[in-house]
Amino acid sequence: MATVHLRIGDLVWGKLGRYPPWPGKVVSPPKDLKKPRGKKCHFVKFFGTEDHAWIKVEQLKPYHPHKEEMIKINKGKRFQQAVDAVEDFLKKAKGKEQNSDSKAESKGKKTRNKPLKILEEDDEDLSALKDPSEKDLTDSDPEPSTHERLGAGPGSGYKWESSPVKDDPHFHHFLLSQSEKPASSMEPISKRLKIIEEDTGSTSIQAADSTAINGSITPTDKRIGFLGLGLMGSGIVSNLLKMGHVVTVWNRTAEKCDLFTQEGARLGRTPAEVASTCDITFSCVSDPKAARDLVMGPSGVLQGIRPGKCYIEMSTVDPETITEISQVITSRGGRFLEAPVAGSQQLSNDGMLVILAAGDRTVYEDCSSCFQAMGKTSFFLGEAGNAARMMLILNMVQGSFMATIAEGLTLAHATGQSQQTFLDILSQGQMASTFVDQKCQNILQGNFKPDYYLKHIQKDLRLAISMGDTANHPTPMAAAANEVYKRAKALDQSDNDISAVYRAYIH
Repeated sequence: MATVHLRIGDLVWGKLGRYPPWPGKVVSPPKDLKKPRGKKCHFVKFFGTEDHAWIKVEQLKPYHPHKEEMIKINKGKRFQQAVDAVEDFLKKAKGKEQNSDSKAESKGKKTRNKPLKILEEDDEDLSALKDPSEKDLTDSDPEPSTHERLGAGPGSGYKWESSPVKDDPHFHHFLLSQSEKPASSMEPISKRLKIIEEDTGSTSIQAADSTAINGSITPTDKRIGFLGLGLMGSGIVSNLLKMGHVVTVWNRTAEKCDLFTQEGARLGRTPAEVASTCDITFSCVSDPKAARDLVMGPSGVLQGIRPGKCYIEMSTVDPETITEISQVITSRGGRFLEAPVAGSQQLSNDGMLVILAAGDRTVYEDCSSCFQAMGKTSFFLGEAGNAARMMLILNMVQGSFMATIAEGLTLAHATGQSQQTFLDILSQGQMASTFVDQKCQNILQGNFKPDYYLKHIQKDLRLAISMGDTANHPTPMAAAANEVYKRAKALDQSDNDISAVYRAYIH
């Protein structure tokens, strides 16, 4: 993008990293949020989100001259909502200008040559309405604003008074996001955590600001190993590499490593070799047996563990498996963390996973940049096993919900109702979500390409039911859903998406 001369209030297209240009407005930064050194940039608030960031001047374009061009190349729903938010803002600003002129004329005063007074974010003047004598800000700091300042220091959270559309997932991951408890991004991660005491007495910790300042991530200087390049692991490794981490990969099917070695990853010959040569080793495999074999089998991780080495189990397994792996790792002087992820292949590719961590908290903190690269937020849930329990509960709910949606679609068809109309009505109600829309559309199109394997959600249901039995807690809904998935597996749907549970109702 070419360099442009901008002033506070100007509408712009701002580009950050590999993501598409997004509509925003040049605004005054919080008082103590200093401009990055050596960079000519403006502080931009993005429409349709609660995000804002310093954007380099060369990554900005004026809004109106490039509007048609940008709309042609970006077609996403969130993007359109952002553009709509800009148009609403323009209409509101125009209405206020007309109202101001009308009031001035009624009092016999001429006010059209005076700039509008900036009172709050929604009332900020546009460049077209500004006093021509206003100072150009391309090479200088933005002028002070009367916005309410909620924080101090680099990376401070900043609360906007408007009511924005839900933020675009791609930009939320890369921009400096709002935080009600502002904190400096230069502080250690332990100082930037929001801690919630639960009724159980355990501690749940959520990253209050999982995005580094200026939309970038400073990768750890520790050597990272990653074992398992399946649907989830592939996206995770890709994002670790993109954010500058040094990664060594291993996969049971060695050919899957080729793509990542071409992107700069190193190749490990065995899990033991990866664990011994790396400071932090992650694994993400299919089930409890695969997780145990990877650690305790021939040439397994355990053989490469030395005092101080870190091992992070990202597989969705039962708490007993986590306890077993934790014990053998720590018995060799290693440090252990479990960190299963909530999401899908697409969310993994987008770096938008939710990480549930438990175990050694210092390992959690050491993995800060890794978790920022692969996910939009992370939670620390206390002692090892808690993350496995929470993950199984989440997947139990998701699997049961998907089976119910499939049941509803097939019942609609059986009673002569339009399945598309059923979906249209559903998408306008309280259960509307991207998950429902995507899964239902794929069902209607007969597209069952895996985003999350059906066999894996059935495994998670089975483990959740077993966990309920151990706790003497009934799980009748999960048990019923599990039977439907078992039927779908019998119909050879194991390697299809979880939405293929639909086929269990039509055969």
